[in-house]
Amino acid sequence: MSGVEVGIGLFILMLSLIALRVPVGLGMLIAGMIGYATLNGWYPLINYLKTAPYYRFSTYELSVIPLFLLMGQFATKAGLSRALFETANHFLGHMRGGVAMAAVGGCAAFGAICGSSLATAATMGQVALPEMRRYHYSGALATGSLAAGGTLGILIPPSVVLVIYAILTEQSIGTMFVAAVVPGVLAALGYMLAIAIYVRRHPEAGPAAPRQNLSTASLLNALAVGAIFVLVIGGIYTGRFTPTEGAAVGAFLTAVMAFTAGRMRAKGLVECLLGAAQQSAMIFLILFGAEVFNAALALSRMPQEAAAAVAASGWSPLMVLAVMLLLYLVFGCVMDSLSMILLTIPIFFPVISTLDFGMGPEETAIWFGVLALIVVEVGLITPPVGLNVFIINGLAPDIPITETYRGVLPFLASDIVRVVLLVAFPAITLTLPKLL
Repeated sequence: MSGVEVGIGLFILMLSLIALRVPVGLGMLIAGMIGYATLNGWYPLINYLKTAPYYRFSTYELSVIPLFLLMGQFATKAGLSRALFETANHFLGHMRGGVAMAAVGGCAAFGAICGSSLATAATMGQVALPEMRRYHYSGALATGSLAAGGTLGILIPPSVVLVIYAILTEQSIGTMFVAAVVPGVLAALGYMLAIAIYVRRHPEAGPAAPRQNLSTASLLNALAVGAIFVLVIGGIYTGRFTPTEGAAVGAFLTAVMAFTAGRMRAKGLVECLLGAAQQSAMIFLILFGAEVFNAALALSRMPQEAAAAVAASGWSPLMVLAVMLLLYLVFGCVMDSLSMILLTIPIFFPVISTLDFGMGPEETAIWFGVLALIVVEVGLITPPVGLNVFIINGLAPDIPITETYRGVLPFLASDIVRVVLLVAFPAITLTLPKLL
């Protein structure tokens, strides 16, 4: 059996394990160990496993992940999701479909201090769903807007997935964060436009609500979130502090907000620490599984063969990119974004690096990273799975999941338009990093 055949078999085995509900990290680890032993022997595998965890997890840059996760835990405990939603609802809620638009705006703002799509969808859903029910929004629009808005949690920096991508491709974390800002803002505006078009055709789906009063506390909290975002991202990009230091500053400031708001005491602090630790452990298991799986793929020479096959195919760079983005969309329906990035970047990035898109290597890496993240996140709301859809459906069990799938269709159309724009005009992604 050739190495490439073994590599293909590893993918089949891993996907089969995931289909059997084996955790993604464990599935990659099992498939990787079997592939490594098949290609190199059991004793070399044991030697590899003695050193691989240390070299993977002793990387200083990875320390940023628990701190950003802790920042999101503190933000949730501080009740910032409600303050952000109330602020957005004050300005948008009186328009037709405005409460759904406010939910999207709140998701975008909460994503600036959270970094998790699933957490953003779940947290904002608890706040915004009762308001949309109160004003008799249709189930499709209410759940669809929250499922789609939740994807902004990982696109708006800081983003754990962008950190991992930057480490894998040896790019600046600060530059990746800045490059994702404009696409993230475009995503939020595109979702709001999709809502406006939807309620124009279906006025009964999103009736206008009375203008909501805005408390001083909510406004101050919303402004504080903006200040933390600017401080953390700006400080990282300008070199005032490292990404890890920036994450520590953000976590400290959100903790101060949680304590001063009276929403967190010693017990809440322990809960936040445990929550961040559990999420970090899950992510690090995926990291380790991907490390072993990709080591087995490297032994099979499948990435090198794939790059050579693409070079010899005569396909245009845009056609190759389109195929990759389509694969991200398909696999994103059944895998989380971090697993997809860890699994595919060692294969896709060498191929992308050899293609000529009229940009330098660094610009191509930044542009492709943002595109890949966007398309993977689209998979979170794409039928027949869509993890965000299940999260929101769990908060609204009385709404059939088929209705939620219908509700996300306008947002999927917005995503497709945005991806086409970013592919056709890379400057949308690259201008802000160049200006700064």
